[in-house]
Amino acid sequence: MSSPAPEGIPGELRRDVPFFVAGHRGLVGSALWRLLEAEGFSQLVGRTSAELDLRDRRAVRAFFDEVRPAHVVLAAARVGGIHANATRPAEFLSDNLQIQVNVLDAAAEFGTRRLLFLGSSCIYPKFAAQPVREDALLTGELEPTNDAYAIAKIAGVLHVQALRRQYGLPFVSAMPTNLYGPGDNFHPLDSHVLPAMIRRFHDACRGGAESVVCWGSGAPRREFLHVDDLARACLVLLERYDDTPPINVGVGRDVTIRELAETVAEVVGFGGRIEWDTTRPDGTPRKLLDVARISALGWQARVPLRSGIEQTYAWFLDRVGDGARAAFRR
Repeated sequence: MSSPAPEGIPGELRRDVPFFVAGHRGLVGSALWRLLEAEGFSQLVGRTSAELDLRDRRAVRAFFDEVRPAHVVLAAARVGGIHANATRPAEFLSDNLQIQVNVLDAAAEFGTRRLLFLGSSCIYPKFAAQPVREDALLTGELEPTNDAYAIAKIAGVLHVQALRRQYGLPFVSAMPTNLYGPGDNFHPLDSHVLPAMIRRFHDACRGGAESVVCWGSGAPRREFLHVDDLARACLVLLERYDDTPPINVGVGRDVTIRELAETVAEVVGFGGRIEWDTTRPDGTPRKLLDVARISALGWQARVPLRSGIEQTYAWFLDRVGDGARAAFRR
């Protein structure tokens, strides 16, 4: 049970009303689904993209009209790493805008009581002061390798704020830092940096390679949040946060990409050389979120980075064959 909420905060969510997790099979959505089941939510609702294309406005309205979800977490999105964002910006902009507009408008129209929109820390300016506070939004130039995705997410934040201002709806936005964990995408090119490294070092071990090439210089600093920690944050925010500005969700500490690569190599068991392809972009030099506001609500990250990587690699091995699992155990 949650502790009593401060005055003016929505309070504990009912467990017996429809709760729609948009993107329930993705990295974030699946972690949230596991947590909500454990917390006793009895009417969880999920739809695969084949069952409900969130880019289809008519279909989304029909779904909300039928289900009337009381609570919604909008975790569905087209996501990818630096390569995917840089090479397919039109898809990242168009798909995410359509998903967001359709879900947010339908939630407002059909009586959703609480909604949490999940954005991304990439909405903040490339050279924002560190750690990045929420009020840095729209104060500077975006990182050009993922500006299309960032613009879509900024539009989502402003859409939530507009719904609050025009209709008084208690919808809120959260900006998670870099995420990882079970359910991640491990594609060597299209995934985010941490799962891409896991895949790259794993393949190097399996193939007996003497070296692994990583993108960039290794100097940029990033923080990494385990997706189970984000799931807990989502429930805390739905029950204890009701304010117009987006709220950061992060760890509060970061590592260099070089340090991350060395840790992943140790976990996977790769003992060869790590080489850096400096012809590839580094992206934002540093992206560390200020997490003072969510910390004040009583939430903090619990999963240490190394143990989270070990857990994530174990999950990955379970899905690539018994041979890989046996090698990992040795």
